[in-house]
Amino acid sequence: MLSISILGTGNLAKHLFDAFLKAKGINVVQVVGRNKEALAQFSEHCTISQDFTTIADTDVYLMAVKDDAIAEVSKYLSHKKGVVAHTSGAIGLEAIQAVNKGVFYPLQTFTKGKPVSFQYIPICIEAQSKQSLEILITLGHSISENVHHIDSEQRKKLHLAAVFVNNFTNYLYDVGESLCLDEGLSFDLLKPLILETAEKVQRLSPKEAQTGPARRNDSESMEAHLELLNNEEHRTLYKLLSQAIKKRHEEEL
Repeated sequence: MLSISILGTGNLAKHLFDAFLKAKGINVVQVVGRNKEALAQFSEHCTISQDFTTIADTDVYLMAVKDDAIAEVSKYLSHKKGVVAHTSGAIGLEAIQAVNKGVFYPLQTFTKGKPVSFQYIPICIEAQSKQSLEILITLGHSISENVHHIDSEQRKKLHLAAVFVNNFTNYLYDVGESLCLDEGLSFDLLKPLILETAEKVQRLSPKEAQTGPARRNDSESMEAHLELLNNEEHRTLYKLLSQAIKKRHEEEL
């Protein structure tokens, strides 16, 4: 039985907490965070505390906190014997101020109130020692079938890639929705297209799956689109992305 403490009370902390509660061989002993109201949601199943000097002794300490708080929170764990791991995709192992340090990074987008299944979520693991690595791998496999040993430099690039495919893509959904709403149209009209695009890259490379006016170098359609865009930021974005797509496929045009 692995005992764990979770440091933090945000979206990721809650999703991890819920997953570990259902996991075999895992005992969530404590959740520590400064937000009293957020802490209350954990109190039914484990002890809670707002005081970081009262962190219980456990096998693993998961810091599900903001990136700029990792070093500060890890100071409270510097004397602990268990594995101290952060959950960030963008921060290296060296940010942790503890003896047994590691990383436990679930590669997924987490939203408050939106349940996720951890079964197939990639869990990216790194640790300073072989023993700590084995412990984190065991912890990862308790909730996911998709656990990988990935070092800090690889993980930073992976996180960057995730920003492109998730955060930037979601912003483009936002732009698309605003264009629809301007004309009194429902964003639901675009959802089958969004799903087909996501499904397509399960079978093809993104380059193979690319379609659209820029891919075909259809300059007439692109000029017509630009005339419809009143928002200068949207015009700039359209031009930039169209040019990038054309350049990516210039050998095929």
